[in-house]
Amino acid sequence: MTNQPESLAQSDSQQYNNELNNLRSELLDLFSQLAYQEGDFVLSSGLRSSYYVNKTQVTLHPQGALLIGRILLSMLPTDTQAVAGLTLGADPIVTAVSVISALENRPIPALIIRKEAKGHGTKAYIEGPSLPPKAKIVVLEDVVTTGQSAMKAVTRLQDAGYTVEQIISLVDRLQGGAELYHSVGLKFAAIFSINEIQKRFRELRR
Repeated sequence: MTNQPESLAQSDSQQYNNELNNLRSELLDLFSQLAYQEGDFVLSSGLRSSYYVNKTQVTLHPQGALLIGRILLSMLPTDTQAVAGLTLGADPIVTAVSVISALENRPIPALIIRKEAKGHGTKAYIEGPSLPPKAKIVVLEDVVTTGQSAMKAVTRLQDAGYTVEQIISLVDRLQGGAELYHSVGLKFAAIFSINEIQKRFRELRR
């Protein structure tokens, strides 16, 4: 005879996973329809590319922000004390996660890492609530190519005395970023690989 509490727990877990899969499918469609473009582009890394992911079309979209916040919150380790990212790309992402975390009764502050120190006031690189020393922070990124942008955020946070063990990105372009993170002992995950977005982009154009 099946143990009823165990059976209910399995049912709840399956329902939760199904909900996450549905959210992920919705977000994939938004990226494929609104953000993915093909042409001749120069990336922030300086590399040339035949495609571009205009992520703000999704991260600043009301439904996109909601989906991003819910999915990323589900990916965070349970001991996460804050999320952080390099301005400007990560600003709406960390904000979305922090807002959703409050709605889910799991409040997680957001930090924004400046590229240059503020020229007035505290002259800080890091904006956001003060955290205890060695607080565990997950760095969030929009699109990972070479991985250098998120590493700047990691370095700033570590220099400030925080603990960073993981980076999570919306999209991985599969151009060396994951390998860079692993080489310095950081865990890395992405909601989508670029292959998934390109496949869905072509499906939607049929």
